[in-house]
Amino acid sequence: MTASHSDSLVVLFGATAGAYGAKLGSDERELILLVWQVVDLPSKKVGALHKSLVKADNLDLSDQCREVTGLTAEGLGKVEPLDQVLQQFSQLVSSDLKVLGRSSYTLCSDGQSLIRQVLHPEASKKNLLLSDCFYSFYDLRKEFHTCYPNSAAVKDQTIKTMAEYLGLGTDETEEDFGVWQVKTMVAIIFSMLSESCNHIFTEPETVKYKYETGPCSKSETVDSETVIRARGLPWQSSDQDIARFFKGLNIAKGGVALCLNAQGRRNGEALVRFVNSEQRDLALERHKHHMGSRYIEVYKATGEEFLKIAGGTSNEVAQFLSKENQVIIRMRGLPFTATQEDVLGFLGPECPVTGGKEGLLFVKYPDGRPTGDAFVLFSCEEYAQNALKKHKEILGKRYIELFRSTAAEVQQVLNRYMSTPLIPTLPTPIIPVIPPPYTIATGSIRDCVRLRGLPYTAGIDDILEFMGDATGDIKPHGVHMVLNQQGRPSGDAFIQMKSADKAFMVAQKCHKKMMKDRYVEVFQCSGEEMNFVLMGGTLNRSGLSPPPCLSPPTYAAFQTAAVIPAEAAALYQPQALLPATRSPQASAAAPPTVTYYPAQTAQLYMNYTAYYPSPPVSPTTVGYIAAPPGAVAAAATAAHSPILPQPGALVRMQGLPYNTGMKEILSFFQGYQYAPDDYNGLIQLSDQARSVLQAPKEWVCL
Repeated sequence: MTASHSDSLVVLFGATAGAYGAKLGSDERELILLVWQVVDLPSKKVGALHKSLVKADNLDLSDQCREVTGLTAEGLGKVEPLDQVLQQFSQLVSSDLKVLGRSSYTLCSDGQSLIRQVLHPEASKKNLLLSDCFYSFYDLRKEFHTCYPNSAAVKDQTIKTMAEYLGLGTDETEEDFGVWQVKTMVAIIFSMLSESCNHIFTEPETVKYKYETGPCSKSETVDSETVIRARGLPWQSSDQDIARFFKGLNIAKGGVALCLNAQGRRNGEALVRFVNSEQRDLALERHKHHMGSRYIEVYKATGEEFLKIAGGTSNEVAQFLSKENQVIIRMRGLPFTATQEDVLGFLGPECPVTGGKEGLLFVKYPDGRPTGDAFVLFSCEEYAQNALKKHKEILGKRYIELFRSTAAEVQQVLNRYMSTPLIPTLPTPIIPVIPPPYTIATGSIRDCVRLRGLPYTAGIDDILEFMGDATGDIKPHGVHMVLNQQGRPSGDAFIQMKSADKAFMVAQKCHKKMMKDRYVEVFQCSGEEMNFVLMGGTLNRSGLSPPPCLSPPTYAAFQTAAVIPAEAAALYQPQALLPATRSPQASAAAPPTVTYYPAQTAQLYMNYTAYYPSPPVSPTTVGYIAAPPGAVAAAATAAHSPILPQPGALVRMQGLPYNTGMKEILSFFQGYQYAPDDYNGLIQLSDQARSVLQAPKEWVCL
């Protein structure tokens, strides 16, 4: 039993099979020792001192543990496991309290780590239910600093430094490990209870029993010293799973925000907000602790990042999330015509929704169109489990996916869809688009190298440092880093060297050389091979594999591939949005630039490529691959491609009916200004170009 102001303390000390002192619990090792003694505060009497060894599942003791504790794996193999030791602890404490004539008590430990970082996480992993006494305790270091303000800071305190400050003459070597610590802690407490100090233990530390869900507003102020980012989470993990990973630490209400990727799916990351910076610092100590078989990385984050993910402004969402302690389930793939009655009927009477229709929240676009997503509230875990059993059951003609969700995910999904423009425009490049004053080599000369396995944090400076003296042999603008579709580094890069011999020397010298904590593979390749890879193909020891969009015969010879005429090619070139640029070596009679495009029914799988500046320094840019020579030759007789003016914007329309005509498209854009009155804009489309553009189920409009 515990009370806000107990007459008795149970002084508790413990050790694990790993780190000791300030790092206790940071290495995820199990508890192997508990020592405790009851102290009656009014009478200053003590009960018997108890010492119990604990049998760990892993008896491999660290060197520090063996040296400090003197324990061995053989001796620990014969003792009781944690659940039985905790049961004995409760029985012996109750017996000692009865002798002293007391009934309530509060634990008192040396710091926070034993309770928060050892007992609670281990009990959670072993599915042990801790008694109420472990959810409230006094931190002797904090109490000591309150009583003696001139002593060292709380984080620098130890049992030994506190004893030395008070001038207690105790010899650590005279007692068994753990016994000396408890006896010294009791002596420190008695000194604090003396008439000169008359300290009163009134405000214990608390551990939350469970995580509380709740909404978060963008107008809130979130202290950056309280937020962490957890990375490497299983995709199906919920906010309760994350709270269990941080068991023993106090997470703020609604403080778990699962991050979503561009497709609205969880990306294995979460932002977690704690009640104070002390709890956040303890959470950072759990870096690379395990959730199941996966280790979780824990890093610092900012309040702005948390609000970006978890914050919301919608009154509808705030009202939906105002019902506390509800289990949230996300439904995905609903028919666009589904109504509240349809969803309630799908869930059935075995999983009643909290508040009926009020417990449903449909996700919609700004114009009111449904997205196929909805969130549902359930009052208890049982109802939520019954709902999850309906995962991939049929509603109408579609199967419905059901997942556990969180308040932060509700905010995040609503924020994303509500910010979606009614008419999407071309995506903003990751790096400002500037007319490239160069072209990428497309020949068969093996004057390029491919770097594979780069650290994701590697930048241009890291690559130049990695290549060492060979940096001077890189062609101007010859460093090309490949980004994935999320705009993040893919771990690949291509380097154009001044000659094939230089490329060969670099590949021999730098292959499997270390960059930061990873080794990087370096292969010699040609400009043509480099372009194939950038288009989505693969280059390995087995040879070239074509991009998924091209069959091998088409890919090899470029004979049957469709070539968009110059008039239409401008629609597919990033340079179409920019003024025309010419190289100093360009001839006035040079053929127009065209874009190679696969067969009409194919989809182009092209990697996003960022071209970083290399000596001599040039502006950064984003571009696509130059057209293959075969495509250039095939279109050499085409008319010159006009360039779209600035300002201007292209809008791509997908999902149009095959019989859609120009009249329907102009009607769809009624009320918007398009350039100019002629629906063909400034591009004079030939019949051939018009047929190429009209065949796919897709339009590109000015």
